[in-house]
Amino acid sequence: MKILRIDSSVRYTHSVSRQLTDELLSRLTQQHPDAEIIVRDVAKGLPFVNEAMVAAYNTPDEDRTPEQKEILQPSNELVAELQAADLLVMGVPIYNFSVPAPLKAYIDLVARANLTFTYSSEGPKGLLKDRPTYIIITSGGTTVGSDIDYTSGYLKLVLGFLGIESIEIIAADSLSRTGSDKLERVREQLQALPTA
Repeated sequence: MKILRIDSSVRYTHSVSRQLTDELLSRLTQQHPDAEIIVRDVAKGLPFVNEAMVAAYNTPDEDRTPEQKEILQPSNELVAELQAADLLVMGVPIYNFSVPAPLKAYIDLVARANLTFTYSSEGPKGLLKDRPTYIIITSGGTTVGSDIDYTSGYLKLVLGFLGIESIEIIAADSLSRTGSDKLERVREQLQALPTA
């Protein structure tokens, strides 16, 4: 089994999303001791999609120049990781009501026509195989599922667009109001999650 862990918090010290993701991964590896963990820390930096990348995306592989192949290398690597994963774990803090910018950059790099999705006469179709996906969402003041949460719905939409439907949201939200009580309940939820 391959587990892809995606971290997106720009904080390394006192990051609640990273702490909870550590705890979930610990539980998963107890259940699957032979699992291979691939860690993708998008906060360390990813390129943003630009005009040259879009041109390379839209050029058939056999016609791409060496420069186009080079510019697509980061995207190709991320897509290959995602395609190979049997299970996803994402740690996502809410920044200004939505996902952190590095996570948006990641999504833009893995949403690739004819690789992770395609368009047909019936509309778009995701090309990734479905797999269990756990998304730990943390926030200081935003309640997950509320009218000001533009994170959980967006992630479900974009992952579904790519073919991933089996999504479990773990909400460690509104921590500025709920604090340690909410974290205790979330930790209990993590322990109760099915991991098969």
